[in-house]
Amino acid sequence: MNKEEKGALYLCATPIGNLEDITLRVLRVLDEADLIAAEDTRHTRKLLSHYDLHTPLTSYHMHNHKEKGEYLLDILASGKNIALVSDAGMPGVSDPGSELVAAALEKGYRVVPVPGPSASITALVVSGLPTDSFVFAGFLPVAKKARREKLNELRDRRDTLIFYEAPHRLKTTLSCLIETLGDRPAVAARELTKKHEEVIRGTLTGLEEHFEENEPRGEFTLVVAGATGEDAPQEKEAPWQCLGLAPHVTALEAEGTPRKEAIREVARLRGLSRREVYRAVVESKG
Repeated sequence: MNKEEKGALYLCATPIGNLEDITLRVLRVLDEADLIAAEDTRHTRKLLSHYDLHTPLTSYHMHNHKEKGEYLLDILASGKNIALVSDAGMPGVSDPGSELVAAALEKGYRVVPVPGPSASITALVVSGLPTDSFVFAGFLPVAKKARREKLNELRDRRDTLIFYEAPHRLKTTLSCLIETLGDRPAVAARELTKKHEEVIRGTLTGLEEHFEENEPRGEFTLVVAGATGEDAPQEKEAPWQCLGLAPHVTALEAEGTPRKEAIREVARLRGLSRREVYRAVVESKG
């Protein structure tokens, strides 16, 4: 890091588990930076202590990224260097670091990637699934409707799919994947590069059965095979999919379902609000 490079934002990859998985370049940048912006200063302080580094720390995470982002931009404006780190892996992936990067670039500051460990790529290459084309989906939305919509977007992709998941949500996520994607080859990788690293290979239903008997522990990366045309869930071929909203409601009414319940059911099946379905029915009568 030369003096003429002052005022730059360095994106530093940190270990995803084993503290030895850090590059010499990252250690140098962390040592020479004027400030380190960390997702969790307590976590990063352990890393710095391990390598006897004493660079000042400040927090930058999802709960303070707006106000702290302005502060960090002011630091860059003063001609100082900032090293941005997450708790593990590359900053800017599934954390607010991407917003800081965009803001720094907009103001004309240099942004320098300092690559290293990545849980998603590590899990992908050890999974045994195709690596020539893949989609990183990160953490799925918590809300059921948004989660279903996201998975519906991915359902027909032939690329290998990569997800991050917390242990307390893993079972729910596996259930949603099976419901939306059908059963597919899949891998659950936990505690990568740590002492209790484990890579469980099989299918989505096999993983679901495994974690019914073994309580999920640690952070997970899920790698799921892409669509083949043979593993789509039965609902994809449902007869109503060739119908518009209003005809779908009419078809349910013809089976004896009251209109209000028919509208509710159509909304549920299609992932829409009841208001949208009701509007379609009204407009069809006009």
